[in-house]
Amino acid sequence: MAIRFGRIFCIAVVMLALTAASLAQISVVVSFGPPSLPVYVQPPCPAEGYIWTPGYWAYDPDFGDYYWVPGTWVLVPVAGYFWTPGWWGWGGNGFIFYEGYWGPQVGFYGGINYGYGYFGHGYEGGRWDNGRFFYNRSVNNVNVTNIHNVYNTTVINNTTVNRVSYNGGNGGITARPTSQEEAAAREKRIPPVAAQTEHMQAASANPQLRASVNHGKPPIAATPTPGAFQGHGVVPAKQAGGPYTPPPANRTQNQPKANAQAARTENNVPRPPENNVPRPSTAVHPNELPPIPHPSAPNTGNAQNDQKYRQQQEQLRAQQQQERQKLQQQQEQEHQQLAQEQANAARQQQLEQQHRQQTQQLQQQHAQQQQQQLAHQQQQPHENQGKPPKN
Repeated sequence: MAIRFGRIFCIAVVMLALTAASLAQISVVVSFGPPSLPVYVQPPCPAEGYIWTPGYWAYDPDFGDYYWVPGTWVLVPVAGYFWTPGWWGWGGNGFIFYEGYWGPQVGFYGGINYGYGYFGHGYEGGRWDNGRFFYNRSVNNVNVTNIHNVYNTTVINNTTVNRVSYNGGNGGITARPTSQEEAAAREKRIPPVAAQTEHMQAASANPQLRASVNHGKPPIAATPTPGAFQGHGVVPAKQAGGPYTPPPANRTQNQPKANAQAARTENNVPRPPENNVPRPSTAVHPNELPPIPHPSAPNTGNAQNDQKYRQQQEQLRAQQQQERQKLQQQQEQEHQQLAQEQANAARQQQLEQQHRQQTQQLQQQHAQQQQQQLAHQQQQPHENQGKPPKN
């Protein structure tokens, strides 16, 4: 397992050095490509100041499967900034995901035709004018009763209409970054905001959004705002973008199995991993770590102890989630400071390595805390044995 993650890290570093387009953060490498992009209708823009961020396929190594992150309207973090979507690209030994970002110019996003203004290069969905964002109604679903800063410009899309969701490899898009797109990757930029991160984490926790379940036609294809997976405005996919191809049978060879957690249980109480060593992580920032799972319900035969343990688990989970968010905010501030200083690629890579170390240390610390709490709980029944009942 360590060798596998080591290879992933080496590939990511090499790709980081090869092209200016790869200044966007690399987070994961997968041996097989994502499904085609589903066909769906864009929900109406909720209010002025929101910019459309298209849906995409993300990857969950715990299940060895892709899952759909619904497209959604996101409140722009800085006036004058645009969203550059994330994208998958072939890296020679696997498909690499380049994380999206906010910046003053739209950078390269693999030539992927996400639709609704993102037709492979640039963005045709709107423009900034005196600090206000004006929406192009020809490609965006905007209610002019609520939003008045609109215009109509017909977009001639010369890109061949297909639903391919990756660049390079067998059957992938063959687009390459322009000089302007390469320059955009070196400008000031902001990683996905907290609302986007939480939106992605919520999608990863929904089994119906996994490709192996929905076969490329997710029941939640787009949402009016991040995390709004139920209620008015949620849009299902009209159809899959192409025939669904199941993942290769050997995809789990180097991936954690979906039932690994079930195998690490004893008397309905999770056991610590072997040797108490957490799995290596490829995450660079806390928002790339797997979601902290909700505690499983113990069943030791002592209802009072079980309830107390569940409360302690929830408290620890909330504390760890808060620590993740704090570190994420700190790292985002450091990214913004580096962008303002217009630091070179070497300095950016150095910062990314520092962030990787911080994130892994936090993950290991949290794993140890969970194991200590679990060990303490397992001792409780033994400590109570032999004690006479209270009168």
